[in-house]
Amino acid sequence: MLVDARGVAQAINSGAIVPNFQPLIELRSGSLAGFEVLARWQHPEQGDVLPPNFISIAEQTGLILPLTHQLLRKSLAAVANLPRQLTLSINISPTQLHDLTLPQQIQQIAEETGFDLTRLIIEITETALVDDIATAQSIAAGLKSLGCRLALDDFGTGYSSLQHLHALPFDEIKV
Repeated sequence: MLVDARGVAQAINSGAIVPNFQPLIELRSGSLAGFEVLARWQHPEQGDVLPPNFISIAEQTGLILPLTHQLLRKSLAAVANLPRQLTLSINISPTQLHDLTLPQQIQQIAEETGFDLTRLIIEITETALVDDIATAQSIAAGLKSLGCRLALDDFGTGYSSLQHLHALPFDEIKV
C-alpha cells in the first residue's frame, strides 16, 4: 500500500480519517464497558487504510497533533451522550508526550463536545516512556488532574520494564 505525507495531510484535511469504535467487554459480566477508538483512513481508492500505514508518517511529519485532535473531537462527540458508565479509550502517540499543553488541549476538546473526562482512558505505549520520563510524568499528572485514567498499552512487547509500571500513575495495564 502506497501512502505518503501529502496523502495523509489531505486525508486529515478532508476528514477521511475517522474513528472506529471497538467494544470493550467486561469479562466477568459480559456487559459492555466502553469502546476503544481505532483510527481508519477511508481512502477513496484503497478502501480502509489501517493505522500502521499512516500513523508513523503523521508522527514524522508533525501531522499527528491535528490527526489526534480530529479523532478525539469526533470520538468524544459521538459518545458524549452514551450512558456514563461507558468509557472511551484512545491512544496517544509517544511524540505527544513531549507536549506539555496536551492536557489543556484534551480538556478544551472535552468542553467543546460535552464529554466528561472521567470516562476517558488515555493509552500510552512503553516507547513513550523511554525518551523523557520527567515530561511524561508532568503530562500524566495534568491528565490525571482532569479526571482521565491512564493505561500502559502493549506492556511487555518491546521496552518491557517493571520500572515503567511505577513511572506514571497508571490505572490499567494492557498486555
